[in-house]
Amino acid sequence: MGMLGCLHPSPSRLGGRNQPSCGGAKSAGTLLLMACLWGTAAESPGGLLRLVGGPSRCAGRVEVLHNGTWGTVCDDGWGSPEGQVVCRQLGCGTLLSVAPGTRYGEGTGQIWLDEVNCTGEERDLSECRARPWGEHNCQHVEDASVECSDSSITALGTLQLLNGPNRCAGRVEVLHNHMWGTVCDDGWDLVDAAVVCRQLGCGTPLSATSGAHFGRGHDPIWLDEVNCTGTEDTLFDCQASAWGNNNCFHGEDAGVICSASEMSVATKLRLANGSTHCEGRVEVTHNGTWAALCDEGWGLAEARVVCRQLGCGRALSAPGGFHFGQGPGQMWPDSVSCVGTETALSACKAKPRGNGTCHHGREARVVCAGNSEGDQVRLVNYGSRCAGRVEVFHNKKWGTVCDDNWDLLDAEVVCRQLDCGRALSAPGGGQFGRGDGIIWMDETNCTGMESTLSACRARPWGINNCYHGEDAGVVCSDSIIPEPAHLQLANGSHRCAGRVEVLHQEEWGAVCDHGWDKQDAEVVCRQLGCGTALPALEGADFGTGPRRIWLDNMNCQGTEPALTKCRASPWGESSCSHGKHASVVCSGSAVSTFAPVRLVDGPGRCAGRVEVFHNEKWGTVCDDSWDFMDAKVVCRQLDCGTVVMAPRRAHFGQGQGPIWLDDVRCMGTEAALSECRAKGWGVHGCEHGEDAGVVCSGSGISDLGSLRLVNGSDLCSGKVEVFHDQRWGGICTDGWDLAEAHVVCRQLGCGAAHSAAGSAWFGTGDGLIWVDAVECTGTEGALFECKVKFWGAESCKSRGHAGVSCSASADLDPGSSEALRLVSGPHRCAGRVEVFHNQQWGTICDDSWDLNDAAVVCRQLGCGTAMSAPGLSGFGQGSGPIWLDGVSCLGTEATLAECPVKPWGHHTCNHVEDASVVCSGSGIASIPRLRLVGGLSECAGRVEVFYNNKWGTVCDDSWDLRDAAVVCRQLGCGVALSAPSSARFGWGAGPIWLDDVSCTGEETDFSKCQAKMWGIHNCHHGEDAGVVCAAGNSSSADLQLVDGPHRCAGRVEVLHAGQWGTVCDDGWDLNDAAVVCRQLGCGRAEAAPGRARFGRGMGRIWLDDVACAGSEDALAQCRAHPWGQSNCNHGEDASVVCSDAGATNTSTVRLVDGPHRCAGRVEVFHNQQWGTVCDNGWDLSDAAVVCWQLGCGVAVAAPAGASFGRGLDPIWLDRVACVGGEKALVQCRARPWGINSCTHEEDAGVVCSDLARAEVAEVRLAEGPNRCAGRVEVLHAGQWGTVCDDSWDLNDAAVVCRQLGCGRAEAAHGRAYFGQGTGHIWLDDMSCTGSEDNLAQCQAHPWGQSNCHHGEDAGVVCSGTDPLQVRVQDGPGPCAGRVEVLYNATWHGVCGSRWSLLEAGVVCRQLGCGPAQSAPVGAQLRQGDGHALLEGLSCRGTESLLLECQQRETGLGPCTQGSAAGVVCTKPKGATTSCSVLIALLVLVMLLSGVLLWLNLKRRCMAAAQAGARQHPGDQNTSATSFRPVGAIYLPTKPESPEDADTEMTQLMKEDAAP
Repeated sequence: MGMLGCLHPSPSRLGGRNQPSCGGAKSAGTLLLMACLWGTAAESPGGLLRLVGGPSRCAGRVEVLHNGTWGTVCDDGWGSPEGQVVCRQLGCGTLLSVAPGTRYGEGTGQIWLDEVNCTGEERDLSECRARPWGEHNCQHVEDASVECSDSSITALGTLQLLNGPNRCAGRVEVLHNHMWGTVCDDGWDLVDAAVVCRQLGCGTPLSATSGAHFGRGHDPIWLDEVNCTGTEDTLFDCQASAWGNNNCFHGEDAGVICSASEMSVATKLRLANGSTHCEGRVEVTHNGTWAALCDEGWGLAEARVVCRQLGCGRALSAPGGFHFGQGPGQMWPDSVSCVGTETALSACKAKPRGNGTCHHGREARVVCAGNSEGDQVRLVNYGSRCAGRVEVFHNKKWGTVCDDNWDLLDAEVVCRQLDCGRALSAPGGGQFGRGDGIIWMDETNCTGMESTLSACRARPWGINNCYHGEDAGVVCSDSIIPEPAHLQLANGSHRCAGRVEVLHQEEWGAVCDHGWDKQDAEVVCRQLGCGTALPALEGADFGTGPRRIWLDNMNCQGTEPALTKCRASPWGESSCSHGKHASVVCSGSAVSTFAPVRLVDGPGRCAGRVEVFHNEKWGTVCDDSWDFMDAKVVCRQLDCGTVVMAPRRAHFGQGQGPIWLDDVRCMGTEAALSECRAKGWGVHGCEHGEDAGVVCSGSGISDLGSLRLVNGSDLCSGKVEVFHDQRWGGICTDGWDLAEAHVVCRQLGCGAAHSAAGSAWFGTGDGLIWVDAVECTGTEGALFECKVKFWGAESCKSRGHAGVSCSASADLDPGSSEALRLVSGPHRCAGRVEVFHNQQWGTICDDSWDLNDAAVVCRQLGCGTAMSAPGLSGFGQGSGPIWLDGVSCLGTEATLAECPVKPWGHHTCNHVEDASVVCSGSGIASIPRLRLVGGLSECAGRVEVFYNNKWGTVCDDSWDLRDAAVVCRQLGCGVALSAPSSARFGWGAGPIWLDDVSCTGEETDFSKCQAKMWGIHNCHHGEDAGVVCAAGNSSSADLQLVDGPHRCAGRVEVLHAGQWGTVCDDGWDLNDAAVVCRQLGCGRAEAAPGRARFGRGMGRIWLDDVACAGSEDALAQCRAHPWGQSNCNHGEDASVVCSDAGATNTSTVRLVDGPHRCAGRVEVFHNQQWGTVCDNGWDLSDAAVVCWQLGCGVAVAAPAGASFGRGLDPIWLDRVACVGGEKALVQCRARPWGINSCTHEEDAGVVCSDLARAEVAEVRLAEGPNRCAGRVEVLHAGQWGTVCDDSWDLNDAAVVCRQLGCGRAEAAHGRAYFGQGTGHIWLDDMSCTGSEDNLAQCQAHPWGQSNCHHGEDAGVVCSGTDPLQVRVQDGPGPCAGRVEVLYNATWHGVCGSRWSLLEAGVVCRQLGCGPAQSAPVGAQLRQGDGHALLEGLSCRGTESLLLECQQRETGLGPCTQGSAAGVVCTKPKGATTSCSVLIALLVLVMLLSGVLLWLNLKRRCMAAAQAGARQHPGDQNTSATSFRPVGAIYLPTKPESPEDADTEMTQLMKEDAAP
């Protein structure tokens, strides 16, 4: 760590007799030192330091002056000692507090200092230790602050309320140990708030807020569990936990609102006098008592907020009148105005009521749909999302389902809800392990047609007589689909022994044996289901293995679920020599040591009673604790696939002989049943009535889950057929009776069996019989639970085809509740009336339909009294027959069958006139007075108003956005997006109620807008007005393109009623496609193909006759037939091709260590570093946001407990709480960055649905000399585009080279080095770490978003297989000689046939020499050098490496000239131009100095010689001094004295050499 302040130069060593003559350098150093010292002394105290953003100069954000620029100080390590120094330096008294985390706002510009470390005794901050100027790892959110005693802060004391409208409302902060900190809301109440308000002189408390109502503070959290009596003078007199001792995070910061703040506060909220807590009169606490809210301005927007705050689902209505009775005496003083998206009523705007008094009868009222939390379901504890123990989410907790009455119909609902195919089995008895916690559901009774499990009949939530040994489970058909293997043991004698190989990028590669040990081997054996690892065999040889080595330096703990979860070098990076491969021998390979196992008395070798061979005898297994993990091992040992069922109680008949095993407890990873834990052989307390069984997927028995009845009069009667081997076939009538028929009817949800018919009834079809014999008891839930003999055994004696007739196919008694239903409403007691007749449901015409008729319907259904009797298809138009017309009830009849009516099917109506009913049992007080119809959501469509007991339309004369805004506000649908006219949403029917509507846009009720009198107009229904509101926008999560090449091309599918369905191509065109592309963020529409271009879909066809204008933001805003009404088949499925994939910016989140980029451990990028997410509270809502952000479809699972391996520090996020609609994970609520109490054992993971489509960005290098050098281009949305050079560096280039298999990166060029590309610039601001496998894994702007042009296209030069290293030989130095290039691992000369200064210049540049002076040709090869010469190199002269030159014709050849190329560069390697000039000047100075010195010495010596000659004339020859040739520095051969020998030049040279 350096020191702040001047860097004092060390004084040079002084000496020598002629010192003044060379003092220039020292004088400069002295002047520099003096200037530095003078500059420090010249500053006034604190001149280099200031506090800004505060109330005075002695409180604020710390800023320091450096290089003439003010910058901030990072709060890393910032504390009291540093604050004391700042206050002392500024002359601001003593330290009051230090505050990290931008208490006084974020600075701008430079962050000059980080990790400042003072003792507290320094007089100046520059005396403290710190990192060098400008070096930091901080952002301005970490700017440090200081408050000193001489500031005005002192007068505020040690308690403050921050982030509120004034000093009397805000987040509570207390000063302790020179730091401000917050108070946790645990136990925080009005009594504590009273003490705060009194201490601050702010009156009485209005509210004690919690949950960081006034924003989250910064560490520390000083107080927790505050418990005041209310009489204390200060908060510090109250009882509380010790300072700093808490279990909170800043999302729990406490706040206070005092009366002096003049804020109106609604603290608590309730709905009073309703039948449930989700409906009633709206009341809030005010001045300690409950007060009613006035209905002034009250509408659905406000009702939505109330329902959301109470956790009561969506708002159904905001009824007026006296429903729910009069409220208490007190009314809340303000009116409320909400947008509808707020999380609490307190977040809405409140203002004094405009008309003063609000009388009783004007109270606000709300009806909510109720809690829908139980709609979430999951299957756990088996390793597949489509099989496991059933758990449902209710009241913010996951709980289990009891197996009482649990059957295949219940399981079918679970499988449908999870999109897991059909139900194969519904095991009970805790076969997937026992859960813990609450048991939410019991006696579940589904019809099999419900969309969610919570919609099935059951006992009330949490009411049961069960224990967890009765936990229900489900196996869905998608669970038996085998997953592709990513690990194998090769070249062994068994699948459980051999060389370890892993599949990566669709290529098998080996694992290097560096550091390979038993812990690594254990993970492999467990993952493969091969038992445990055996000691390595000496001399074991499993072959040489593949060329590719994928993994090296493996470091497993031994507990990981898969090898890829272990730590290792990056994929493909290995220094392993060929043949040094890891191998494993697992216990599963020692087949001879296992007890053989078989399945008998079943429909094949893969289903039946379990028997094991021991002591020369076959024996059975007792079913005590027998579960799916045990059955999993059996299926694996027999190579029979996955488990479908693990039946107990001698399901396949009682065995004979010994019972060998009991209380078997397998982990599921064992290679054989005999490897599992169990009692000793033959030790048991069982009988053969408890023999265990297994049904594996390899038996084919699961195909019996696909049944149908054909040639009957309806879906519940006909010949029974099963689907096998892609064909439908029948069941033999041998032994077929009512027991089997009962099972078929039950499996199909068709009630009980009336008859077990044969071929005479329903025919034989094509004669194919798949199942030869079935034997059921009649109690089974599905045919595959019976004893079956099947798949072409051809032993059917009767040759007859079995059939059934079920009770649901018979007509129902019109007087029964089963013959009447209300559909398309929010509740079973509200909706369109339908009656069952002649085996078909049909509607009732609304002619003369009134409340008397509705009363009878409500009574027959047990739904209370009639609230309204809307006609004109108030709940949508039905389909099929219109059975009844002219219904005329008195209102006292018990059933509709008793009322006078026209004969069945006699009517003069159409489905626009379908009758409806709203009963009191629905919880709906009345129908709304305004609605939008004909659109695809409740917030878009044709405007209709209810008047005179009829719905009618609004004429579009003068219709505009102001009118639409009022409609959207009243419906709680957000802001208005458009006000379409000319019957955009279809022609209405009935009266046109309003014309010339003129709203100001501020009204809260549409009926308050000016308009003509009701029913007065000059319009027709072709002028019906429409509205599109913001809340009607479907998210991209409601729309997808499937089975295409990428997410922006494919078959159109929409999500409705919890189910995906297709769109018919009737009328489908580019306008419709444009809306789809816009909604998905996929650019423009390029094609709108029909006729199932991308394959036929399955399930519902949701939309038909879609008619978009092309400007809509979402498909839901377009005109179309009502949901599910079409005349199409899946051969008419519509499709779309968009211009680009429009991927969301994924730079802040990634999934790692998973099988694809769409599954793995969640990591987020923050503070220039990747970190993990803790799994506290982690669920599918959070996972959904990650999948959406990454463009990976929907969330399939949100695994916790480091399912994808443990990450590395930091752990950035904890307690993430996404709603599910956020666009990025960082938008979700969470604890502050880095604040957590987790370990990496709790790292969260995500599995998204689009694993199969987790695309890898294809990359190429264009316009270069070869495939490993050129302009970078990536393939996205079916088009090649370039990459911008912003931030482009060698790390990015390294990923490109690795992806292309082109070796290491040699250069990362910008500025269109390889020429300008065309088309899209797909990527910008690339930021790779260099370790990624694919360019798409790097951080970057979203696809197609850049601020670049093609003059900034990035390029790459990779080393390739031939890096073309260069050298010169046989020359006078390193920069001249014969050129040799390393090609195919051998040095070769270069042919001089096409050699020029251009190529020579590149060689000189690559050698680090100066420009090429010449390019000589003709250097002869050395004797005996038999290598051919490299021919065909062609350079432009601007390249920096030979690799960049054109090499298309490069190769070895004879070189017909027979001479090699050479080069002469101008200067040696490493000498820069500036240095050469200095060297030349120095040489010149030395020569001049030598000449002058010589002349001076010559003059002296000649004078001395003359004097000597005069004194000693006879000694001239012996005393003369000898001289060297001119140009040297001459010294006397024999100096007269030591002083004479130390010349000025010698002294100067010594001083220059001195350190």
